[in-house]
Amino acid sequence: MATRLHETYTPGTRNQNVLQFGETKKSKPHKQLTYHKLSKNGRNNAGIITSRHRGGGHKRLRREIDFQRNKLNVSGRVASIEYDPNRNAFICLITYIDGDKRYILHPKGIGVGDIVMSSSDASISIGNALPLTKIPLGTIIHNVELKSGKGGQSVRAAGAAAKIIAKEGQLTTLRLPSNEIRLISRNCLASIGRVGNIDVNNEHLGKAGSKRWLGKRPKVRGSATNPVDHPHGGGEGRTSIGRRRPLTPWGHVASGKRTRRERRYSNPFILRRRKN
Repeated sequence: MATRLHETYTPGTRNQNVLQFGETKKSKPHKQLTYHKLSKNGRNNAGIITSRHRGGGHKRLRREIDFQRNKLNVSGRVASIEYDPNRNAFICLITYIDGDKRYILHPKGIGVGDIVMSSSDASISIGNALPLTKIPLGTIIHNVELKSGKGGQSVRAAGAAAKIIAKEGQLTTLRLPSNEIRLISRNCLASIGRVGNIDVNNEHLGKAGSKRWLGKRPKVRGSATNPVDHPHGGGEGRTSIGRRRPLTPWGHVASGKRTRRERRYSNPFILRRRKN
């Protein structure tokens, strides 16, 4: 997927770099696989804002994505490659030979008309889903399950890929996109290949309005606020934060402090942590 750099004919197009969507097909989503969901805009059940800087944005239609890949031993053909407004990766509409249709994440290199399958006996080709015990060492995978049968929870972003580096007993060792090395059950499913739309990181929106279309509201630097609003606030002119280290608006350490729970159940399965 290539990007297109706009000419500077308005302030909003200066340095604007957008995707060309050459791989996608202009078509309406499959109606039976869509649903509406009300946006909470970062609020809890009491209507109180718990995640700041969210709100507005364009109206979206949700797509049901098959992260479980539990349609076993049935081959399907890629009918179309579509844009999904709810994620940065593209999606594929799969039409199975029994007439069923499902959406999956679009792997890089797969096109309309290709055949995919979810089976322990499937070939090691892009788009197929297999248990980790059936995938050779060194294979690039995505949409990885952390618990067998629950569906893919990891390695789902655009351009993301994990790598199988070892197998021992009932566990498989993976190197995740964050360079974290983690143990996962060998019975968990994973899809072969890398997630498509790898050029999404080269996109430059060019103006604040594009960010608002995505449902993201403006952020204000802590040093530009009043003392009652942020620990960094106050002072005359452009001053330092006046603290030993940066803090959050609630006074907690904002740089370098690990927030993962010490007794989290999956801690023994992490051989090397990701870098914060």
